[in-house]
Amino acid sequence: MTFTKTTEQSSKYEHLEKMSVHELLSNINQEDKTVPYAVEKALPQIEALIPQIVSKLKLGGRLFYIGAGTSGRLGVVDASECPPTFGVPFDLVNGIIAGGDTAIRRAVENAEDSTTNAWIDLQSHNIDSNDVVIGIAASGTTPYVISGLEACNQNNIITGCITCNAGSPLALTAQFPIEVVVGPEFVTGSSRMKAGTAQKLVLNMISTASMIQLGKVRGNKMVDMQLSNIKLVDRGVKMIMDEISVSYEEASELLKKYGSVRNAVDNYKK
Repeated sequence: MTFTKTTEQSSKYEHLEKMSVHELLSNINQEDKTVPYAVEKALPQIEALIPQIVSKLKLGGRLFYIGAGTSGRLGVVDASECPPTFGVPFDLVNGIIAGGDTAIRRAVENAEDSTTNAWIDLQSHNIDSNDVVIGIAASGTTPYVISGLEACNQNNIITGCITCNAGSPLALTAQFPIEVVVGPEFVTGSSRMKAGTAQKLVLNMISTASMIQLGKVRGNKMVDMQLSNIKLVDRGVKMIMDEISVSYEEASELLKKYGSVRNAVDNYKK
């Protein structure tokens, strides 16, 4: 069987330069609408991976995302948003991008082609069998990501992946593959578009569902969020008001005293 990168096949759209702005936006929007349906088809695969993550995090393990280019940046974004959203340590969810932090802002030539650097990067975090590593690659052929998962498999580390091609080498390497087949991109091969959107949606699901399973959300509220700015402090005060029916001023004092919505509510109820 020949593996085909469906994200890079010729699009049904031709001569984009001849389209009006309205036509460009409408057609991009039409393509984007298909992404949630592709994600829906992959829900069983996502559901299989999350309990693996939760069980390892409960044992003191960590979650790692590895990727190159857009995929790597999306992993970094999701990882960086977990501490302020859920109040977890900064090293609980980690995003590693081929080429290092420089590659977050600008492309690092040939970084994705390395077959050794991913494992070196992971080892710098003292990775072990309590951890979980998810490789992210739209094409499913990125050597950096595939080799990283291969090394993890050899070292008894649980591996998953997010890719947008069915039957890719990456999916065949991961123990828990997630394949979100979005089809050809509006601009052929530009996997920052539908594929990038799909990867972001799946990452949202993975981190959010895992954190909820770990008790980092109460009701539907971010009770452990970091109170890092005025907006979040105000949100925290209002959460406390909703939970224990006190005035804004009382809730504000409780939040200042106990440092988090969870602690404020729990200590008030004692």
